Amino acid sequence: MKTFDTPSIRNVALCSHGGAGKTSWVEAAAFNTGLIERMGNVTAGTTVSDFDPDEAKRQISINLSVVPIVHQNIKINLLDTPGFFDFVGETLEGIRAAEGALVFVDVGGGVQVGTEKVWQYCEDRMLPRIIVINKMDREHANFDNTLTQIEENLTKNYLVLTFPMGEGPQIKGVVDIVKGKSYTFADGGKKVVEGEIPADLKSKQEAYYNKLVEVVSESDDELLEAYLEGKIPTPEQINKALHESVKNGKVYPVMATSSLSNIGTQNVLDAIVDFFPSPDHAQPETAKDAKTEQEIKVKIDPSQPFSALVFKTTADPFVGRITYFKVITGSLTPDTKLENINKDEEERISVVSVPVGKKQDNVSELKAGDIGILTKLNKTLTGETLADPAKPIIIKGIDFPKPVLRMALKAKSKADEDKIGVAVPRLLEEDSTLEYTRNEETREIILGGLGEAHLQAAAEKLSRKFGVATTLSIPKIPYRETIRKTVKVQGRHKKQTGGHGQFGDCWVEVKPLPRGSGFVFEESVFGGSIPKNFIPAIEKGFRESIQVGTLAGYPVIDISVNVYDGSYHPVDSSEMAFKLAANLAYKKAFEDGGAVLLEPIYILTISVPDQYMGDIMGDISSRRGKIIGSEAHGKIQVIKATAPLIEVQRYAIDLGSITGGRGSFSMEFDHYEEAPPRVVEEVVAKAKAEQAEQ
Repeated sequence: MKTFDTPSIRNVALCSHGGAGKTSWVEAAAFNTGLIERMGNVTAGTTVSDFDPDEAKRQISINLSVVPIVHQNIKINLLDTPGFFDFVGETLEGIRAAEGALVFVDVGGGVQVGTEKVWQYCEDRMLPRIIVINKMDREHANFDNTLTQIEENLTKNYLVLTFPMGEGPQIKGVVDIVKGKSYTFADGGKKVVEGEIPADLKSKQEAYYNKLVEVVSESDDELLEAYLEGKIPTPEQINKALHESVKNGKVYPVMATSSLSNIGTQNVLDAIVDFFPSPDHAQPETAKDAKTEQEIKVKIDPSQPFSALVFKTTADPFVGRITYFKVITGSLTPDTKLENINKDEEERISVVSVPVGKKQDNVSELKAGDIGILTKLNKTLTGETLADPAKPIIIKGIDFPKPVLRMALKAKSKADEDKIGVAVPRLLEEDSTLEYTRNEETREIILGGLGEAHLQAAAEKLSRKFGVATTLSIPKIPYRETIRKTVKVQGRHKKQTGGHGQFGDCWVEVKPLPRGSGFVFEESVFGGSIPKNFIPAIEKGFRESIQVGTLAGYPVIDISVNVYDGSYHPVDSSEMAFKLAANLAYKKAFEDGGAVLLEPIYILTISVPDQYMGDIMGDISSRRGKIIGSEAHGKIQVIKATAPLIEVQRYAIDLGSITGGRGSFSMEFDHYEEAPPRVVEEVVAKAKAEQAEQ
């Protein structure tokens, strides 16, 4: 592919709720612009942008893919993003690399929760947007009803640019409001046939036209003057004013398409070229001067020294690490000297490429605003900056959501177990929304993600890419134990088998402490009944003993132990003897004082629309939770609550069911609390069963 100058580039993210037809639209656009010779199919897994086997299996987009096309001598980098929230990390990567977004709405499903979420993500980035009402060829398609949903749920500041000629299977083409023409499509949609607007649709076009001119005139003095004088503005005048209005986020064009029938695709491509800004006219980037640490604004500019933001990383088992980047300033050639500014480490390159779905095309140069890939970078990860070391800047990265669901990842065999420690970190390199920890207490590998489908896809990727077979299960709960009441007990260890014997004797007081106190050891021995050099052995004996509770084998917390008396033998006493005496005292203390099972309590911050407030509060109560408080943020209620971990391990799934995917939450550990009898009974029974199996 040839090198394009910055003004001749458009970076466009395609966003929607799942199943709105983005990938099929990319296929139509790629076909119309000559990138592919025939259109593939999502069901068959033959599209240019959904090429991953997991995507073919699920028939949904899981990964961000980049498809560059050329239309009207403008290079358009189409960033096809997943529509399901479990894979929102990929969506955020695509939005971060774009200067404009096509927000797709399925005419059958209308504006859904995913539509609202991606709209907000674009709003956060202040991205210009065009709304594409897709699948206009499906049964019962209703363009006007969908406009009403857009007005109620997304924005009132929309302007219709094209509307369908007919709806459902009878759709023939689209009407262009500004040009005042109809467009039908031949040769599989590739050939555009311009014609006059049917008489029965003329009044509709005129109404949309008058509203459009009235609105965009407000941002263009020349057009406003012509409008007030009753003059008919030219399409060029309207497009110029519309470009400014779209770029500044004042209006959002709406266009009708059918991606499968390839109707209206060309009109949207024209709109991308006409109304979205080139990178050098987009919002400047937020960055930091690496030398002064001061925040700066960086305009996308080819005349400055090279810098680029890495917005995506993939791990290929054969090629190695593949790094997707967007050039912010300057240009990149294979002999450019560059450095990872975040890590102050040099990176060496030999080839610069552009992604075309799963393929790569080598290029001689990439200019500011363009998107490319590098392979085998050793140190650079997503969100980091590559730049000329002579002018080091750090470009603001991507804010990813934190994991909301955690599962235990278990290798299926010893061979898989040996490989898992290498494979999982490589998986995390390409998915910044995954989290990987090893729980030493439960001896489990914990994988955190954004939902059940996200974690299942990660496990499948481990198998397919890295040959590691795993299973996912609910993680074990890290219960704790403590003592119910204060007791004084003796621990006496005596053993005589000929020669030197073993003797250790200690009296201790064991007390319960407030939650969060941990383990406190004290000694108040008087008169030398236990020599000072044996006291550390008693402490060590207790510290080792409390790792395994007497009730169900969980660590003991929040107790104090005070050694206050005892006895010793000048020959037979030893550190080991007093350690064993301490262990006997520990067991006796919990026998007399009563063991208590403690369960972890988490604090939840739940954000839901107003209408779900009652349902959420009732649900939290059913989980033995306690509402701490709530506050309103517009139409969103933010609820604070505490609940036992065992009751909320799968809360991400349940919250989605209750709110139709409109709720979000975060949770973090707060404290331990005494478990109710039912839980104690279940935990103790399970512990005994596991012990019997061993």
